[in-house]
Amino acid sequence: MSTYNDSGAHGTPSGGSTVRRLGVLAALPQELGDLVEAMRAEGEMRTVTLGRRDYHVGTAYGVPCVTTLARIGKVAAAASASALIHVFGVDSMIFTGVAGGVGPGVRVGDIVVADSLLQHDLDASPLFPRYEVPLLERAHFPTYAPLADRLAAACKRFLADESAMLAERFGFADPQVHRGLIISGDRFVSSTNEVRALAQALPEAMAVEMEGAAMAQVCYEHDVPHAIVRTISDTADDHATALFTTFLTDIAGAYSSGVLQRFLSAYAAAATEVGGRG
Repeated sequence: MSTYNDSGAHGTPSGGSTVRRLGVLAALPQELGDLVEAMRAEGEMRTVTLGRRDYHVGTAYGVPCVTTLARIGKVAAAASASALIHVFGVDSMIFTGVAGGVGPGVRVGDIVVADSLLQHDLDASPLFPRYEVPLLERAHFPTYAPLADRLAAACKRFLADESAMLAERFGFADPQVHRGLIISGDRFVSSTNEVRALAQALPEAMAVEMEGAAMAQVCYEHDVPHAIVRTISDTADDHATALFTTFLTDIAGAYSSGVLQRFLSAYAAAATEVGGRG
């Protein structure tokens, strides 16, 4: 089995508290924003290739990070999360990217921070209830509240600081931060009928994507604190494909860069020792 040996200590800010190593994932390059460039600019960054993925090891905004593109889909996300835990020894993990809006009042340009995640395409019935992961006896995987709270606070600061830019460049009037359920499945939801069916089956769902619940399950099984943030790129309906492509190309990077910079800067300043799952 491939292994990665890192003898360097995790970063220590001036106050003396250890900032614990954070895994940062996204499915596509635009969803990471300028994080890799920030790591490269801050100091030595090593790139380790494992499982046909590049894992970038370094520091961003004072936080020791391991950053990778998980690629698209639940298997890809689970494989990447497992490597971050077992090979790179991260203490906590966040996933950033875009998603389709499902819940009422969730608009393009809004942000959803997950309180819990569920796989909407998992159905082992009649052996197990629909959506339940066999042998784990649960369908919902909660995020780690203190980490999600910090992520949501960073999102709110970004929207407050950049409201004029978002309105001028992208036409977003008063985008909001939502908290709630994000659902994941190995399908790009892009039809009005399908998104309506999801909303009816899972009325508490706020957003739909393709990776988060798989990462959340891996983190749950290994007691790794985690949080997930998604910018709404489309409403998962018949117009989703065109909206997603445009948003990803023109807008996603601005959101990810702004949110991650604020989150990581606050994370380092607090020198938080993120404990086990609550």
